[in-house]
Amino acid sequence: MRIPRALNPRLKKRIWRKFGIYEIVVPEETTPSRTVPDSIEFPDYISGKLLIIPKSPEVKDAEQLEGMRQSCKIASSILHKMQTFIKPCITTDKIDELVHRLSIEAGAYPSPLHYKGFPKSVCTSVNNVAVHGIPDLRALQDGDIVNVDITVYYKGYHGDCSKTFPVGNVDDRGLQLIGVTEECLQHAIKHCGPDVPFREIGARIYRRAKRNGLTVLPAFVGHGIGKYFHGPPEIYHSKNRYPGLMKPGMTFTIEPALSHGSENTVILEDGWTVITEDGSRAAQAEHTILITEHGAEILT
Repeated sequence: MRIPRALNPRLKKRIWRKFGIYEIVVPEETTPSRTVPDSIEFPDYISGKLLIIPKSPEVKDAEQLEGMRQSCKIASSILHKMQTFIKPCITTDKIDELVHRLSIEAGAYPSPLHYKGFPKSVCTSVNNVAVHGIPDLRALQDGDIVNVDITVYYKGYHGDCSKTFPVGNVDDRGLQLIGVTEECLQHAIKHCGPDVPFREIGARIYRRAKRNGLTVLPAFVGHGIGKYFHGPPEIYHSKNRYPGLMKPGMTFTIEPALSHGSENTVILEDGWTVITEDGSRAAQAEHTILITEHGAEILT
């Protein structure tokens, strides 16, 4: 796919007006995929073992929920370590290296690695890269924002979470974008619980984002998660008519992506990197949650 003119590498520049102060990012050279020792349990898409994904949202039993808690704890712990690691001059490839090492040390497989051809162990999305950024050798710049999306597979279960981090001194609009995205996620989780319609998540995120002058990028959805990386339900982050009600024992991700610009995005030629069409920055925040008898529990 042709890279839009505004994102042509020869025209890379800082934007000073409409969307804030930051550098437009285009994919750069990266390093080879990292290897995972045979002592680590591989997910089905690597091992080739048949995995039947449920056709409807799964209500997990106590054993399954314990598996989810363990994998989510590892993912959350790794994401927390990014807080002090991310700084100007660090490349996103170095983030990938650290996430990969920490996953292996925990006895977990980094779920993105070779999932449908993705070449790295984590997704890193900088500035105008909305989601699914491939870690590369571009050094993070003072004023960037970067989303780090971590999923690990541990003892048969995936745990998934992400957070957008400021890099050095970020302008006020960038900080507002990160803050409101986090608010939208927490606001949605607060209103989850037994017999709540799945569509309520998107409605609440949409209203909170719009009230703050931000746009939900509707192309990206949360998902059911368990032994499978992605399954039902689909969790929309904008107004929608997705059917069904939440039930105790269900686990799924909520992961809104917001921007200052339009809702349109473009997938680049690598088949993964998604950028905003107008060059606006995007921020995303994600948790894996469990529906309980009385509300929702954040597993990550």
